[in-house]
Amino acid sequence: MIHHLRAAGVSLIVDARGTGVPALLHWGADLGDLSHDDLSTLADTLVPAIPPSSIDEPLRLTLLPDLADGWSGRPALGLPRGNGRALLDAVERDGSRLTISSRIGDVAVVTTLVLTPEGVLLARHEVRNDGAAPAALVSAGVVLPLPDRAVELLDFTGRWARERSPQRIRPGHGTWMRESRHGRGGHDDAFLLAAGMPGFGFRSGEVWATHVAWSGDTAAWFERTALGRTVVGGGERIGLVELAPGEGYTTPTLVGAWSDHGLDGVSDRLHPWVRSWSTIRTPRPLTLNTWEAVYFDQSLERLQPLIDCAAEVGVERFVLDDGWFLGRRDDRRALGDWTVDPGTWPQGLAPLIQSVQSAGMEFGLWVEPEMVSLDSDLARAHPDWLLSPADGVTWRWQHVLDLSQEPVRAHLFERLDALLSQHPIAFLKWDHNRDLLVDDAHDQVVALYGLLDDLRAAHPGVEIESCASGGARIDLEMLRRTDRVWASDTNDPLERQAVQRWTGVLVPPEYVGSHLGDAHAHTTGRASSLSFRLATALFASAGIEWDLTRASEEELSAVRTWADAYRLYRGLLHTGRTVRADLPEPGVLVHGVVSPDGREALAAYVTTDGVEAALPPRFALPGLDPVRRYRVEPVDLGASPLTLQDAPPPWLADGVTLSGSALSAVGLPMPLLLPGNALVLSLTAVD
Repeated sequence: MIHHLRAAGVSLIVDARGTGVPALLHWGADLGDLSHDDLSTLADTLVPAIPPSSIDEPLRLTLLPDLADGWSGRPALGLPRGNGRALLDAVERDGSRLTISSRIGDVAVVTTLVLTPEGVLLARHEVRNDGAAPAALVSAGVVLPLPDRAVELLDFTGRWARERSPQRIRPGHGTWMRESRHGRGGHDDAFLLAAGMPGFGFRSGEVWATHVAWSGDTAAWFERTALGRTVVGGGERIGLVELAPGEGYTTPTLVGAWSDHGLDGVSDRLHPWVRSWSTIRTPRPLTLNTWEAVYFDQSLERLQPLIDCAAEVGVERFVLDDGWFLGRRDDRRALGDWTVDPGTWPQGLAPLIQSVQSAGMEFGLWVEPEMVSLDSDLARAHPDWLLSPADGVTWRWQHVLDLSQEPVRAHLFERLDALLSQHPIAFLKWDHNRDLLVDDAHDQVVALYGLLDDLRAAHPGVEIESCASGGARIDLEMLRRTDRVWASDTNDPLERQAVQRWTGVLVPPEYVGSHLGDAHAHTTGRASSLSFRLATALFASAGIEWDLTRASEEELSAVRTWADAYRLYRGLLHTGRTVRADLPEPGVLVHGVVSPDGREALAAYVTTDGVEAALPPRFALPGLDPVRRYRVEPVDLGASPLTLQDAPPPWLADGVTLSGSALSAVGLPMPLLLPGNALVLSLTAVD
């Protein structure tokens, strides 16, 4: 039988006729309501020719492509060739879900394909050894065919404080492989692999994007073969996995999204899908984190003025970062000893929390449960709990705890449960400041998921932020267990514009923590205007990481205005459609959020560098309702962007009302912003 799944303008056609493993014939544009005869004709028509010096039958690229079928590309499942060709046992359909049972010798494989109401494709394999002898699995992932026109590739690299830096190539024949060997995604995580037609952008071009939903080592690849086929694949990076009789392995879910409107079309599918299962239930509170304000200099006397300033400007959540626990005076000791330090906090955390709550704010706390310092009571008592040898390579002077050991996981749950039970903590900033540097991180990741799941079940009201020395562990499986992600350790707005722009292709803005930092960025030393810092932090889950006690009255007044604007617009920012313009000028960015009903939008015009011409590109916001008329006005964030001009465009004085079509296609002239500045605009439908 041929199965045709349809949702939100997407078709998925799977040919399950015969005794072999089904083949995915089409993943892309909706083909309409095809009859059984139409589907059969299409499937028969797609049987290819047989070229010279090749296998003596048409190549059929199944959902489990393998050498036994004549596929010499990278296989989905790396099983010994002696297992022979895969055979189909059964196909079950439940609405938009296909469950395909196959067998490769003594190995049973259950393939699940789901097309969500948003048009997102979810694919995975479950492998089980039904034989009497061990079965070797050397690779495991999902392989999906792409049309020949998908020839250009976008993925990401990066480093600490500059995560998700895009890179584009047009591979020839062969495999473009991206592997993570960090035990987490890593700062250079491929993150999202998008293949498409040449020149695809944010608003144009056909794109097929995939993401491996897994928080450990991953493999993601794109392959064009001399056989004339193109595929994309992804899964966990594994070495040799010996499956004992009866033992199984499940691949991470490969999440896929097709779009004929560029990368914004990918976000239009992924963001609503994430929101359909999101753990977020309340408006994202304006958060202040103490790290770049005080570092390890903690005491009630030191923090009380900061609490007062935070309350004055409208902060809603106050988070105490690293330095509160036993013996922690710097980053070389005490990780693992998760009890309050009586020297730093002689009366415990209660006075601090009471002060925070009396000021009308929630209290949050930093933890790094997966790590341990050799100079700690825990490591001295349990050296056998370390994941790697004590004389192995350290990273930020710390080691990793082996969470796969049940006593380790039980100890961590007990300590975290005690903290959350003894104190009214609303939020945990869960950090992870080093790579694992081990051959196999699978059990560690599974145990982490279990720990997070148990903790959330015991304390359902506590929110968790995933931080990994910045943005080194951001993936869709982690998002199922967290309410916020720290996109990068840099609060430099110039770096943050790029980090947030690309993180936002996959992750909705309400998840992405972005903080207002000091005028001189701690990670780059670069100075930036208050206006630019305010505008950059606004378009996310906003916060502050700045010693406000050193701010001037004028600066505090600006922060209050910005905080009010954040509260006014966060309902729009955190539910709307993310839109980004494609501009020929690399030093100018236009991005925004449009409400689901198209009645309002908030947008930013950003200059990251100097422009070639005296007059920069106009502001033209995509995604507006073309027939509606919008009132466009600048938004007061408390500090004005810096310009170099004799006079601004006249329309800025009183705002302007124009149609959505005019605003999208023609646009508005902009003031001459200096590099490193942004103008925020509101657009409100008037009819």
